[in-house]
Amino acid sequence: MKTEVKQILEAVRDGEMAVEDALLKLKMAPFEDIGFARVDLHRAVRQGQPEVIYGAGKTPEQIAGIVAAMRRRGQPNILVTRLRPEAAGVFAGDAAFHYYAEARVGLFGAMSEPDGIGTIVIATGGTSDIPVAEEAALTAESFGNRVVRLYDVGVAGLHRLLEHLDEIMSASVIIAIAGMEGALASVIGGLADCPVIAVPTSVGYGAAFHGLSALLSMLNSCAAGVSVVNIDNGFGAGVLASRINHMEVRS
Repeated sequence: MKTEVKQILEAVRDGEMAVEDALLKLKMAPFEDIGFARVDLHRAVRQGQPEVIYGAGKTPEQIAGIVAAMRRRGQPNILVTRLRPEAAGVFAGDAAFHYYAEARVGLFGAMSEPDGIGTIVIATGGTSDIPVAEEAALTAESFGNRVVRLYDVGVAGLHRLLEHLDEIMSASVIIAIAGMEGALASVIGGLADCPVIAVPTSVGYGAAFHGLSALLSMLNSCAAGVSVVNIDNGFGAGVLASRINHMEVRS
């Protein structure tokens, strides 16, 4: 992955940035203390991806303060997850803000241009899993990935999934999202030759235990190459998929 440090060093090597300017960028404070939060401004330097704001439990004023700190540092786009509609309404007058209600995701700035090595495929077992899938998809897109959505392709109608074998076989990483018994991840894991990230959702009737049944099924998958994130954690899956899709060959 091209972290900000690597981009700076390459710019110096190619004569596009002076050594003094590069040194100044690297010496800038790694975080900003704004009283109620310490905003991590070096996340992109260390990991290639900027800090994302977790909106649940934060007031609109707190979110605005964090966004302002990131904008001062020149962050081109800022993602806010689990953002309530009433909180999102506070930012409606900001021309750079867009709210994706289904995913409860807000974005300040434009989506990044895709620069990953391939495509991230996101598949859901049912329509009820789409909010979690959209959180994953928007996260991945904001970090510069091309995303293909395959929704409502669960095992109750396996032919719906098999119609998309081309997308599955050509993906660089797949996110499989399902509630109920969570079987979709194992099916895709048995078809694909790329990493599969399983996301259990809290969708299901009583014995699904708010996603626990799907979580345990995915953890016990008989398909190799399947990893599992937490229940309803579309954001975590999107971040992991993005990192996989930005891996470079290291000699």
